[in-house]
Amino acid sequence: MGRWYEITKLPASFERGKCIEANYKKRDDGTIEVLNKQQEECGISIIGTATIPDRRVPAQLGVSFSFAAPTGSYWVLHTDYTNVSVVYSCTDFLRMAHMDYAWILARNRTLPEETMRNAYEVLERAGVKKCEMIPTNQTGCLDDTM
Repeated sequence: MGRWYEITKLPASFERGKCIEANYKKRDDGTIEVLNKQQEECGISIIGTATIPDRRVPAQLGVSFSFAAPTGSYWVLHTDYTNVSVVYSCTDFLRMAHMDYAWILARNRTLPEETMRNAYEVLERAGVKKCEMIPTNQTGCLDDTM
Protein backbone atom coordinates (compact mmCIF):
# COMPACT_ATOMS: atom_id res chain seq x y z
CA MET A 1 0.00 0.00 0.00
CA GLY A 2 1.05 3.63 -0.21
CA ARG A 3 2.91 5.65 -2.81
CA TRP A 4 5.31 4.08 -5.30
CA TYR A 5 7.33 5.90 -7.96
CA GLU A 6 7.94 4.31 -11.35
CA ILE A 7 11.68 3.96 -11.95
CA THR A 8 11.64 2.02 -15.23
CA LYS A 9 9.16 0.10 -17.37
CA LEU A 10 8.49 -1.79 -20.54
CA PRO A 11 7.14 0.81 -22.99
CA ALA A 12 3.39 1.37 -22.60
CA SER A 13 1.24 3.65 -24.73
CA PHE A 14 -0.69 4.86 -21.69
CA GLU A 15 2.48 6.07 -19.95
CA ARG A 16 4.01 8.95 -21.89
CA GLY A 17 4.56 11.54 -19.18
CA LYS A 18 7.14 11.97 -16.47
CA CYS A 19 7.00 11.74 -12.68
CA ILE A 20 4.81 8.63 -12.93
CA GLU A 21 3.61 7.32 -9.61
CA ALA A 22 0.94 5.09 -8.14
CA ASN A 23 -0.84 5.21 -4.82
CA TYR A 24 -2.43 2.06 -3.45
CA LYS A 25 -5.07 2.34 -0.71
CA LYS A 26 -7.13 -0.43 0.87
CA ARG A 27 -10.88 0.13 0.67
CA ASP A 28 -13.43 -0.97 3.26
CA ASP A 29 -14.80 -3.63 0.87
CA GLY A 30 -11.40 -5.36 0.68
CA THR A 31 -10.50 -4.08 -2.78
CA ILE A 32 -7.57 -1.76 -3.41
CA GLU A 33 -7.86 1.69 -4.95
CA VAL A 34 -5.13 2.28 -7.52
CA LEU A 35 -4.49 5.93 -8.35
CA ASN A 36 -1.96 6.32 -11.16
CA LYS A 37 -0.70 9.77 -11.97
CA GLN A 38 1.81 11.27 -14.40
CA GLN A 39 2.86 14.77 -15.29
CA GLU A 40 2.16 15.85 -18.85
CA GLU A 41 1.09 19.17 -20.29
CA CYS A 42 -2.31 18.89 -18.61
CA GLY A 43 -1.50 16.20 -16.08
CA ILE A 44 -3.15 12.81 -16.24
CA SER A 45 -4.52 10.59 -13.51
CA ILE A 46 -6.65 7.46 -13.55
CA ILE A 47 -8.28 5.50 -10.75
CA GLY A 48 -8.63 1.75 -10.91
CA THR A 49 -9.47 -1.17 -8.69
CA ALA A 50 -7.24 -4.06 -7.71
CA THR A 51 -8.55 -7.32 -6.30
CA ILE A 52 -6.90 -10.44 -4.98
CA PRO A 53 -8.67 -13.30 -6.81
CA ASP A 54 -7.00 -16.00 -4.69
CA ARG A 55 -6.10 -15.10 -1.09
CA ARG A 56 -3.57 -17.96 -1.08
CA VAL A 57 -1.56 -16.02 -3.70
CA PRO A 58 -1.73 -12.38 -2.54
CA ALA A 59 1.04 -11.27 -4.91
CA GLN A 60 -1.19 -11.94 -7.94
CA LEU A 61 -3.76 -9.21 -8.41
CA GLY A 62 -6.43 -8.36 -10.93
CA VAL A 63 -6.44 -4.69 -11.91
CA SER A 64 -9.09 -2.82 -13.87
CA PHE A 65 -9.24 0.84 -14.85
CA SER A 66 -12.53 0.67 -16.75
CA PHE A 67 -15.71 -1.40 -16.73
CA ALA A 68 -15.28 -1.87 -20.49
CA ALA A 69 -11.69 -3.11 -20.29
CA PRO A 70 -10.74 -6.62 -19.19
CA THR A 71 -9.13 -7.07 -15.80
CA GLY A 72 -5.39 -7.32 -16.24
CA SER A 73 -3.09 -9.56 -14.27
CA TYR A 74 -0.63 -7.80 -11.99
CA TRP A 75 2.04 -9.96 -10.39
CA VAL A 76 4.33 -8.63 -7.71
CA LEU A 77 7.46 -10.66 -8.47
CA HIS A 78 9.49 -9.13 -5.66
CA THR A 79 9.09 -6.50 -2.97
CA ASP A 80 10.77 -5.55 0.26
CA TYR A 81 7.75 -3.28 1.02
CA THR A 82 9.96 -0.35 2.04
CA ASN A 83 12.19 0.39 -0.97
CA VAL A 84 11.48 -1.55 -4.15
CA SER A 85 8.85 -3.63 -5.96
CA VAL A 86 9.15 -5.50 -9.24
CA VAL A 87 5.87 -6.02 -11.07
CA TYR A 88 4.93 -7.92 -14.22
CA SER A 89 1.67 -7.99 -16.16
CA CYS A 90 0.54 -9.73 -19.32
CA THR A 91 -2.78 -9.45 -21.11
CA ASP A 92 -4.28 -11.26 -24.08
CA PHE A 93 -6.86 -9.40 -26.13
CA LEU A 94 -9.35 -11.76 -27.77
CA ARG A 95 -6.51 -14.18 -28.55
CA MET A 96 -5.36 -11.72 -31.20
CA ALA A 97 -2.82 -9.63 -29.32
CA HIS A 98 -0.57 -10.17 -26.34
CA MET A 99 0.82 -7.31 -24.25
CA ASP A 100 3.57 -7.55 -21.63
CA TYR A 101 4.14 -4.82 -19.06
CA ALA A 102 6.77 -4.62 -16.36
CA TRP A 103 7.76 -2.00 -13.83
CA ILE A 104 10.38 -1.37 -11.20
CA LEU A 105 8.78 0.78 -8.52
CA ALA A 106 10.36 2.51 -5.54
CA ARG A 107 9.35 4.49 -2.48
CA ASN A 108 11.75 7.23 -3.63
CA ARG A 109 12.25 8.75 -7.08
CA THR A 110 15.61 6.96 -7.46
CA LEU A 111 17.10 3.63 -6.45
CA PRO A 112 20.69 2.66 -5.65
CA GLU A 113 22.55 0.88 -8.45
CA GLU A 114 22.75 -2.43 -6.58
CA THR A 115 19.00 -2.43 -5.91
CA MET A 116 18.36 -1.79 -9.62
CA ARG A 117 20.71 -4.61 -10.58
CA ASN A 118 18.81 -7.01 -8.28
CA ALA A 119 15.44 -5.83 -9.63
CA TYR A 120 16.59 -6.39 -13.22
CA GLU A 121 17.68 -9.92 -12.28
CA VAL A 122 14.14 -10.63 -11.02
CA LEU A 123 12.68 -9.38 -14.30
CA GLU A 124 15.15 -11.37 -16.40
CA ARG A 125 14.17 -14.57 -14.55
CA ALA A 126 10.58 -13.75 -15.62
CA GLY A 127 11.68 -13.36 -19.25
CA VAL A 128 11.84 -9.55 -19.38
CA LYS A 129 15.07 -8.23 -20.88
CA LYS A 130 16.77 -5.25 -19.29
CA CYS A 131 17.48 -3.76 -22.72
CA GLU A 132 13.71 -3.49 -23.37
CA MET A 133 13.08 -1.39 -20.25
CA ILE A 134 13.04 2.40 -20.44
CA PRO A 135 13.69 4.72 -17.49
CA THR A 136 10.97 7.04 -16.25
CA ASN A 137 11.91 10.70 -15.91
CA GLN A 138 11.51 11.54 -12.23
CA THR A 139 13.12 15.00 -12.37
CA GLY A 140 11.34 18.32 -11.99
CA CYS A 141 8.34 16.65 -10.33
CA LEU A 142 5.74 18.41 -8.25
CA ASP A 143 5.87 17.11 -4.68
CA ASP A 144 2.11 17.36 -4.26
CA THR A 145 1.16 15.13 -7.20
CA MET A 146 -1.01 12.88 -5.00
